[in-house]
Amino acid sequence: MSRNTLFGLVIGFVLGVSSLGWVAYESAPRVMILEDESQLSYEETVATLKQAAAQQGWKIPKVYEMDKTMAKAGYTVDPVTVFELCHIEHAAKVLSDADSRVVTSMMPCRVSVYVDGEGRVIVSRMNSGAVAQVFNENVAEVMKVASQETEAIVAAVINPAS
Repeated sequence: MSRNTLFGLVIGFVLGVSSLGWVAYESAPRVMILEDESQLSYEETVATLKQAAAQQGWKIPKVYEMDKTMAKAGYTVDPVTVFELCHIEHAAKVLSDADSRVVTSMMPCRVSVYVDGEGRVIVSRMNSGAVAQVFNENVAEVMKVASQETEAIVAAVINPAS
């Protein structure tokens, strides 16, 4: 193999790896986080998500009204509400397995509702179905099911007629 050919292969490899890294870096937020525009007002979205979660058998142990919290500290921000969603059976499957507890920092599941810079109501959540693939079988299965159920909850505001 000639020196020029070897040099070309090395340069090609470096450019290929760099390009792949750049694509991964640029697309990671869109892969890790799902966002959809609600078809309802902000207040209706918050209320409907609460109702849909209860209908799907999920509890909401905590609701953070971030805009109100920020106002107490002297800051004015557009409306943001973050829901902690918990499904006891799913949580028990993770918490009862020592090797699965690595994901407890992501528990409970979270869904947020915010108003973006254009006045649209956005529903945001982690793409737990995609994230699940890097964990053990137990976590992957629980996160897959939790992801499907979370999407059913969110569908109530994205496709309210469904």
